Amino acid sequence: MKIEFTKNDGTLNVVLEGRLDTTTAPELENFLCKHYDSFDYLVLDCESLSYVSSAGLRVLLSAQKRTKGAMKLIKVCELVMEVFEMTGFTDILVIE
Repeated sequence: MKIEFTKNDGTLNVVLEGRLDTTTAPELENFLCKHYDSFDYLVLDCESLSYVSSAGLRVLLSAQKRTKGAMKLIKVCELVMEVFEMTGFTDILVIE
């Protein structure tokens, strides 16, 4: 998985590319843990995210709980959106 980010006025914008699975979820979790104190809002761009496993869902749920302000996911592809819908995460996460 590839993680790119920018910070702007208290918002951390993160672009995710590839698979968010058992192998890569710890990478995203470690990245976010290093930055939680430096932002209030988190925007995850999921346009190039091709897959999310249960390990990835756990990291997203944890991120939502730890983000001071709000978290939202944008540009979610159809396959990943299906996973969110099947697991009920569309009721938990803010997805645009």
